[in-house]
Amino acid sequence: MRKFKNLVIGGIENKVVNLILITVALLIVLFAVAGVYQNRTLTALSTEAGERQKSETAALTTELLDTVTRISIDRMTTREARIVDEMFRGVKAQVTLLAQYAQVMFASPESYAPGLPGGPETVTPGRLGAYIVMAAGVEPQDLLDHGIPASSLADVMVSLCGAADSGNIYLGLEEGAFIKADTGSDTWFLPDGTPRDYDPRQRDWYRSAAEAGGLVFHINTEDFSTGAFCVEAAMPVYVDGQLRAVAGADIFRADMESVLQDAVEDGGYRIIVDQDGRVIYSPNEEIFHTYGSDTTLNLRQSTNEALSALVNDAFGDKTDVRLVRIEEQDFYMIGAPIPSAGWVLLSAFGKEQLNAPVVQLQASYDSVQMETVAAYRAQSGRAQTTIIVAVCLLTALMLAMAIVLGKRIVKPLNAITNRLANLREGDMEFKMEDTYRTGDEIEVLAESFAAISHKTVQYVHEVTRVTAEKERISTELHMANQIQESMLPSIFPAFPDRREFDIYATMEPAKEVGGDFYDFFLIDEDHLCMVMADVSGKGVPAALFMMASKIILQSCAMLGSSPAEILAKTNEAICSNNKMQMFVTVWLGILEISTGKLTTASAGHEYPALQHGCDYALYRDKHGFVIGGLDGVRYKECEIQLQPGDRIFVYTDGVPEATNASNELFGTQRMLDALNENPEASPEETLHDVRRAVNAFVNGAEQFDDLTMMCLLYRGPKDSAAQRSEEITARSSKA
Repeated sequence: MRKFKNLVIGGIENKVVNLILITVALLIVLFAVAGVYQNRTLTALSTEAGERQKSETAALTTELLDTVTRISIDRMTTREARIVDEMFRGVKAQVTLLAQYAQVMFASPESYAPGLPGGPETVTPGRLGAYIVMAAGVEPQDLLDHGIPASSLADVMVSLCGAADSGNIYLGLEEGAFIKADTGSDTWFLPDGTPRDYDPRQRDWYRSAAEAGGLVFHINTEDFSTGAFCVEAAMPVYVDGQLRAVAGADIFRADMESVLQDAVEDGGYRIIVDQDGRVIYSPNEEIFHTYGSDTTLNLRQSTNEALSALVNDAFGDKTDVRLVRIEEQDFYMIGAPIPSAGWVLLSAFGKEQLNAPVVQLQASYDSVQMETVAAYRAQSGRAQTTIIVAVCLLTALMLAMAIVLGKRIVKPLNAITNRLANLREGDMEFKMEDTYRTGDEIEVLAESFAAISHKTVQYVHEVTRVTAEKERISTELHMANQIQESMLPSIFPAFPDRREFDIYATMEPAKEVGGDFYDFFLIDEDHLCMVMADVSGKGVPAALFMMASKIILQSCAMLGSSPAEILAKTNEAICSNNKMQMFVTVWLGILEISTGKLTTASAGHEYPALQHGCDYALYRDKHGFVIGGLDGVRYKECEIQLQPGDRIFVYTDGVPEATNASNELFGTQRMLDALNENPEASPEETLHDVRRAVNAFVNGAEQFDDLTMMCLLYRGPKDSAAQRSEEITARSSKA
C-alpha cells in the first residue's frame, strides 16, 4: 500500500472508492446498454408494428379494392355491354325498317311517285340529306324506266336517320345505284359536282348480306367515302324471291368510342370482339390488336389459355372477373355478350393501376412512420441526456459518501492493524478495546482476533509441551528400533567358515518398531536352528513382546530339544504371564547339517516355500496353535530331506498381504512367481527379487504390516560342500 495525501492507495478506503467508481461505471454502462437496447427495441417494435399494420392495411385495402373492383367491373361491363347492344340493336332496327320499307315500295312501285334524289346542289354538307350515286354505265333514266321509287326511298331514309339520330343509312340497288342519307354528302361528289362512280353490288357488305340472306354485320377496314374503320350492318331486300336491294348502315369506331366512354387513363379498356374472335374495337392497339392490322389474332384460339377461355365463355354468358396475364402485364378481365351482333364486349383493367391507391397509401404510411420514429428518437435522446446528468450528479454524491464512509471504516481497522503489528514475545495476546467497538462487522472481526489470539497463546503453550513430549517419544522409539535391530542377526555372511549352507534374512517394520522377527543360530556344530515369527499387533507393545518371545525361543532351543518341544516350552513360558493376551505365530526348523535333514514345527505360521530340485513350491507342513494363545498345546513336527542345492524360503504374512492402491493383495502365487524367476539365485539375491516384485506391485501404496523374509541354501555335507559352492557360484556368474 502507498499513501497519497490522506488517501491510502491500495487500502480499504481506496477500494471503497474504487468500488463506488466501478458501481457507477457499471450503472452508466447498464443505463446506456438498457437505453440503447430499449431504444432499438422500441424502434424495432414500432417499425415492425408499422410494417405489420401497413401490410395488414395493404392486404385489407387490396382485398377490399379487389372486391370493389370486381363488383365495379361487373356492373360497368354489364351496363356498357347493354349500351353497345342497344347501339347495334338500334342500327339493326333501322336497317330492318329500311329493308321492310324498300320491300313494300319495290313490291308496289306504282303507288309511289317516280323521281330521283337531288344532286350536290340540293344538299348542304353537315346537314342531313339524301343523294344517289351509280355505278359506271348506269344512267338515272334506267332507274326511272324500271319504275324504282328512288325519291320516295330517299325520303324514308332521311326520316329514319332523323328519328334514330343516326349518322347514316344507305340502300344499294340491284340495278347498280346507291342511295344514301347522311351529313357528309360532299365526299360522294367531285369538285365539279359530278357524282363519284360507286357500284354497291361489288362491295363486301352487299355480297355478304346477299349470301347470308339475312342481316349481317360486316367489318370494313376502310370506308369508301371517309377511309375510316367501320362496321357495316346490311340486310337484303327480296321481292317475289328475287334480290332487289340491300339496306345498310355504318357504325364507325368514333361512334363506339362515344358509346363506351373510353377510360384509358384509369387503366381500363373496352374491347369488342366479333364472332370470329377478332378485335373490332380496342383503345390500346399495342396490347389488343384490332382487325385489319398485321398482328390481328383470333382471341378464341389464342395461345393464352386464360384469355381464350374468357372470350369463349363470354359468347355463352357474362363471365366472372378473372386475372389474366397478357404481355407481362396482369389484367382484371370480364366478358359479356352483345346479343344483337352476336359479338362480345371485354373489359380489362390493369392490376398495377388498380393497386396504385394501395401503393400510395403505403407510401403515406411510410412517411408517417418515419416521422414518428424520428420524433421518438429525438425524445429518447433528450431522455438519455437527462439520465446522463442525473448519473453524473449521483456519481459525485456517491464518491463523497465513499470517502467519508471509507475513512470511518478504515480508522478502527488501522487501529487493529497497528495492535497486531506491535504484538511481541511476552505480549502475544490481542485484547478488545473501545476503539474496536463499532457495532458492525469490524467489532465482530476484532472479537474474533481476540478469541483467536487467546486460543493461539494457549495453543502455542500446548504445542511447545506436546512437541517436547513427541521429541522424547521419537527419541525413545528410535532407540527401541536400534535395540530391536541389534537383537536380530544382521551380519552376512553369517557363517563364513561353513561351506555346507548359506543363509540370508531381512526385516522391514511397518512402523518405527515392528512385531516380526527372525533368528538363526548353531545349536551345536551339526545343528542350525532357524526361526521366523510374527507377533500380533504393531508398534512398541509388539516389539516388546517380540523381544521376550525371541529370548525365550532361543533359550529353549539351546537346551537341545526338538522343534515341537521348543515351541511347547516357549508357549508354556509365555502363557504363564501373558496379561496382554498377545500371541505370536512361529515357524521353527532345525537343520542337521551333515545329513540335510530339516525338522520343522509351525505354530500357526505361513507355509514355507521349498525349492527341491526344481521350482519353488509351498510346503504345506502341519500347523499348530499360535504361541501365547492357549496353555498346554502340543505341536507336530515335519521332516524334510534337503538335497545339495535345495533352498527353503520362510516369511511373515506381510509378504502375501502387501496391498496396492486398488486394495488388491500380492498373494502367495505372485511370491512364487518372483522366487521362480531365478530359482538358482543366492539367498540374498532371492530376497532382493521378492522385494522388487512387492515394490512393483504396491507401487508406492502405504503398507500396514511388517515384511520379514529368510532364505536358506543347503550345499550338502562338508566333504561335498566346497564343490557344490563352486558350482553355485559359477551358475550365478553366468546368470
